[in-house]
Amino acid sequence: MTTPPALLIAGHGTRDEAGAEAFRDFVRELGRRNPGLPVAGGFIELSSPPLADAVAEFVEQGVHHLAAVPLMLVSAGHAKGDIPAALAREKERHPAISYQYGRPLGPHPSLLKVLERRLDEALGAQPRTPADRAETTVLLVGRGSTDPDANAEVHKAARLLWEGRGFAGVETAFVSLAAPDVPSGLDRCQKLGARRIVVLPYFLFTGILPDRVRMQTEGWASAHPEIEVLSADVIGPTDELLNLVMERYREAVEGDLRMNCDSCVYRIALPGFEGKVGLPQQPHHHPDDPAGDGHVHGEHGHAHGHGHGTQHHHHDGHAHAH
Repeated sequence: MTTPPALLIAGHGTRDEAGAEAFRDFVRELGRRNPGLPVAGGFIELSSPPLADAVAEFVEQGVHHLAAVPLMLVSAGHAKGDIPAALAREKERHPAISYQYGRPLGPHPSLLKVLERRLDEALGAQPRTPADRAETTVLLVGRGSTDPDANAEVHKAARLLWEGRGFAGVETAFVSLAAPDVPSGLDRCQKLGARRIVVLPYFLFTGILPDRVRMQTEGWASAHPEIEVLSADVIGPTDELLNLVMERYREAVEGDLRMNCDSCVYRIALPGFEGKVGLPQQPHHHPDDPAGDGHVHGEHGHAHGHGHGTQHHHHDGHAHAH
């Protein structure tokens, strides 16, 4: 029987010891839930243990094949460049190892459910009504990056969080490196007419930056007592996050690094679009298209053109060219 590749969790690091310990606890929990699978985690900067130590630990155990999963929500420079570079250095240091690299977590539906739960917790433990959400504007706050693609992924998460959940709106802000910052994001919510705002940190674990989000939120709220401002918690080490990491691990091991179909309405039951799961895709017309041509988005019964050479069919007939 072939031994499965070890699971290496790669984090970007934090100056906050509580956040680093949350990462280490998460890695230990993954190992506890997956007996027989070697699991280790390390950071590429700032925190202990460094990624190099995690790889060395595997080598000492006689493990030479591993799958690395970046424990990150967006594909910023860390996931795109720093972690692959670190893995390449470890390959030079330990020539006998081989590795496969998975993809970041992204705005997966399971994490969107956790974010929704955090919002309801912030609004209060009592049963919520549709009117509660209709009167609530959400400010989703990401880390911020010099990579516009990574910042755009936060906007995508905000849009997906808004769809079908009944909130008045979901705006975005960033705590560093990108605009708008948290106070500016709150200003925008106010200008849009918000009377109740929930600030939702788009972070996995606690740390310096989520604490900064809360402090800036409290400062803005004290200057605007006429608006109800609430702070939600980070995602945290939930079952959904643990399961998603294992999903990303299996993708890497199986070489199934597909285009991101996590939030496709024809594959996943997203709120408000549940009836579309498994349906055959029909041509549709864009009202602004003067020719009136039907544009078919190839998600069912034909190739969803991602240009990866072979075609993969999901169990519901959701066909994707890979």
